[in-house]
Amino acid sequence: MTNETGRRSLRAEHVAATRRALLDVARDRFGTQGFAATSVDEIVGDAGVTKGALYHHFTSKEHLFDCVFDEVETELADRGMRAALKGPGDPLAALNRGFSSFLDASMEPDVQRIVLLDAPSVLGVERFDEIVRARTLGNVIAALELAVTARAVPRVDVESLAQLLLGACTQAGMVIARSANPKRTRRVVGTTLKTLIDGLAR
Repeated sequence: MTNETGRRSLRAEHVAATRRALLDVARDRFGTQGFAATSVDEIVGDAGVTKGALYHHFTSKEHLFDCVFDEVETELADRGMRAALKGPGDPLAALNRGFSSFLDASMEPDVQRIVLLDAPSVLGVERFDEIVRARTLGNVIAALELAVTARAVPRVDVESLAQLLLGACTQAGMVIARSANPKRTRRVVGTTLKTLIDGLAR
């Protein structure tokens, strides 16, 4: 490795580490005190970088929030997929486990604040839906396609059904996040969502 190649590698590592630090700090701040109450000064101060470094990676605080939200959504989709794959292979049971994983996550303060309370207003409903669909819709479609193939559910337009179920699950999470009694609401909406999914069976 030449000295120049080594310097480029170190610079790339530093750039990546700075971006990672900003995302981690922003996620912590956004998750604990919310988007509106978090200032750029607090983020760069916690990350130990300058504002110039932040704006090198992100065009605005909103852009930074967008990236944080996308990361959280990716994690939630991965958790849902892992939950879905645990247990019996019945497609509807797997779908129930995946959605139940999201409802459990809806009890977590940072998920409540970032995903369910702030993201729709900060990013707008269109961008919010775009990210949710990009990270999760494919998994729901895949589960429903398996259910149709196994004749566990009637033949339907899988994509439209997946969007309706994903919307119901997302709304259920919002109901939990806004509830004065999240634990009770989690039980109630969880039962309701499961009844909806189980009702698809032939």
